[in-house]
Amino acid sequence: MLNLVLQPALDNAPLPYAEAVSRLASVRHALRLVEPFGGGPASDPCNDEVIAAAWDEAGEAKQRLFDRRSERMVGAAAAGIEALLVESQGGREPHSEASQKLVDQIRRELRDVAGIVLG
Repeated sequence: MLNLVLQPALDNAPLPYAEAVSRLASVRHALRLVEPFGGGPASDPCNDEVIAAAWDEAGEAKQRLFDRRSERMVGAAAAGIEALLVESQGGREPHSEASQKLVDQIRRELRDVAGIVLG
């Protein structure tokens, strides 16, 4: 089973936005797993610094919404990527259109989730 695990912060007292930024970064990194199957991104735009700067001003309600939506996004991305990897490991070529749709959906979700804090 594929798990997108948040990387622990090196600092003992992580900044409040660190987990949020790490969650998005882990999904962007996971997109690279799809690249060989569906022409996924070599690198996607990263707005981590902008999210970090806007985190405190976003307010508690937006932060909670971000947490809920990003948690669902991570789970859905992991499930989709795992399905592609299972196909590949089973000796079957993952369907390129399905791979591209997964990449497109993950990119939309990344934009939408980031927009919660930035909007």
